[in-house]
Amino acid sequence: MIVVGVGSGTSVDGIDVAALDLVLDGDVEVVRARLLGSGTVPFDPALRAEVLAAFPPGRVGLQQVCRLDTRLGQAFADAVATLGVELAGRTPDLVASHGQTLFHDVVDGRVAGTLQLGQPAWVAERTGAPVVSDLRVADVAAGGQGAPLASTWDTLWLGGRGHTCAALNLGGIANVTVVPGGPGAAQGVRAFDTGPANALVDAVVARLTDGQQTYDVDGAGAAAGTVDDELLAVLLADGYYALPAPKTTGKEHFHLGHVDAALATLGREVAGTDLLATLTELTVRTVAEALRPFAPGELVVSGGGARNHTLVRGLEQTLPEARVVTSEAHGIPVDAKEACLFALLGFLTWHGLPGTVAGVTGAAHARLAGRITPGHAPLRLPEPAGSAPTRLVVVG
Repeated sequence: MIVVGVGSGTSVDGIDVAALDLVLDGDVEVVRARLLGSGTVPFDPALRAEVLAAFPPGRVGLQQVCRLDTRLGQAFADAVATLGVELAGRTPDLVASHGQTLFHDVVDGRVAGTLQLGQPAWVAERTGAPVVSDLRVADVAAGGQGAPLASTWDTLWLGGRGHTCAALNLGGIANVTVVPGGPGAAQGVRAFDTGPANALVDAVVARLTDGQQTYDVDGAGAAAGTVDDELLAVLLADGYYALPAPKTTGKEHFHLGHVDAALATLGREVAGTDLLATLTELTVRTVAEALRPFAPGELVVSGGGARNHTLVRGLEQTLPEARVVTSEAHGIPVDAKEACLFALLGFLTWHGLPGTVAGVTGAAHARLAGRITPGHAPLRLPEPAGSAPTRLVVVG
């Protein structure tokens, strides 16, 4: 079954697209995934600016929410109808669209709700294919955090390797999945957001460059600066880091105002490159502290932050016992992993299989992920598969 996964992360770098040929192998113990191709479609600059302005602490009315839902849906539809169809070689059998997270409502450590925009009807209308969307809400309704959804892919992908593996996605927010080695690994999986990855650095870079640059290219800005230990101590005192897993966060907590509040507490200015160095070290420290109790033998890094040499080098130095590699070492480009994840979740939903790992997100039970919007043809689902897969094998 050819499935196109599509979505945009909290960094709003662009619309990530991946086309996979997915097969339930034999007795459904294994999902075999062949990556047909992946890429990113740049956002229209005006739409990107509107999305960034809508993130907390920005305030938007219902008219703007409605228009963003429509315009994002149209943008995802264009991305699938052009790049997605090109990668797939034809109209896909299914599209899995995550949309754009605008708000993740965390109240006293529990997720009360989550909002992803990008109306899937536009994708179904443009492509003719059925669309699975709204991938997080069922988990939230079942008492889960709705994140990290990557734990589903990571558990199947990295389990059974004989050593503990940790998957780290460095988007706007950093999330980890820790998969124990040996059989029955799914029983001991832990997954949670560690804190900011690129969100704070990106916001500071945009302000320092008057919007001419949106991220710290290769971590060069951070490499040119010196970590301010006093500011780092202020940042590390944030209560989120001490919360037990499962936990999740987003730009409603870690935004430019978070940096300004820390600087106000510090009571003095910090040079631009030193600020970038300190915020990058914040990510290194919080990721390392979160992973250290699990002593992973391998750390598999993906997301835009995997291209930040200063950040990755910091992780290598802070976690010397772990072999640090990118997801490309296991067959998945660093910028494609989340789009591949969405394709897998859509595929599982289509076959009546849960899209979460029981207990990992905080939900007591694994739930099917998302809702289905029919394409041009009548909707005909296959008979539900008998049991959930235990492995994901990337082939080719």
